[in-house]
Amino acid sequence: MSQPPSQPVSVGQRPVLLLTCGDPAGIGPEVVWKAWASARAHAGARLRVVGDAGMLADTIRSRSGLPALPIVTVAPDDPRDSAPDAVLMIDSSEPGVAREQVTPATITAAGGRAAARAVLTAHDLVSRGMAHAIVTGPLHKEALCAAGYDVPGHTELLARACGLPDAAASMMLWLPDAARTQATGSPAGLGVVHVTLHESLRTAIARLSTAGIVAAGERLAALLATLLGRPPRIAVAALNPHGGEGGLFGDEEERLVAPAVATLRGTGLDAIGPLPADTLFLRASRGEFDGVVALYHDQGHIPIKLLGMHRAVNITLGLPLVRTSVAHGTGFDIVGTGAADPASMLAALDAAERLVTARRPLTAASAITT
Repeated sequence: MSQPPSQPVSVGQRPVLLLTCGDPAGIGPEVVWKAWASARAHAGARLRVVGDAGMLADTIRSRSGLPALPIVTVAPDDPRDSAPDAVLMIDSSEPGVAREQVTPATITAAGGRAAARAVLTAHDLVSRGMAHAIVTGPLHKEALCAAGYDVPGHTELLARACGLPDAAASMMLWLPDAARTQATGSPAGLGVVHVTLHESLRTAIARLSTAGIVAAGERLAALLATLLGRPPRIAVAALNPHGGEGGLFGDEEERLVAPAVATLRGTGLDAIGPLPADTLFLRASRGEFDGVVALYHDQGHIPIKLLGMHRAVNITLGLPLVRTSVAHGTGFDIVGTGAADPASMLAALDAAERLVTARRPLTAASAITT
């Protein structure tokens, strides 16, 4: 059974967004700290950091160039507004368990445990109506595995926490387009959903199906309609070079992808494909499409990260809750250098707020007061 949907927000209410730092050995704590210090982050929401308070305090003290912000531990139902001058934190550490040490830029089971426990605590709070969305920093998949979590990443960890199979959730990368938004007065950007995700390319291709492509396209269209406020234009990528060249380079386009596009169009969606991926993303970057269905991880990730890695947002589709994330990794190579960029975290906070406030019907959230 899946968890009940996260609580909608009443008119005039500021949603509560839960931030997790990801692996404390990486740049997650740094981007969370820098984003928190921005007044923009608190303009439309009440923020809380979820994590091991002692471990986070030690981590922040060991990194140079970060804002000197005190940590204030609060209860999950504390109604106060957040502000840039102090970090409000819900402690997810286990009572009576000694604090583990995490070495910066190092893969450790302790880092994996801290990251997973924060995410699962945040999930529990949202599912109980104590908050409205989760915004995550980057975790390290090897550290997660070392900690005993047999999942490839956040997407699958949250799907299982919701009582759902891994395939029920999809990853979407959302790249806001500030210039087009300003020019048109309407939200604009590019969303990319992945039919397969964290697995070998051989396994991903073997697992492709018409049903999986249709499900990903429907999830993408529904999410983009919320973000954009209008029906989106969707393109579905081909698997093989040049779209298979009429079967010369493979038959997946004719056998799997084209029937999926026909099904999507049959439901009333503005969908086209299969289109060769080498030119599809150029067309999409110029505004011809609002969303792209990518068939495997790198087909979608490489172009989005090339176009705007530090502006992109990772959004999980198919879950009964709102979860957004930065689109970058743990950045072990720049830990503590001051180079960590909070732009993706700020964009993830903005996307989470917009998704939460767009939910209907607008009724008061239980256990959250204004």
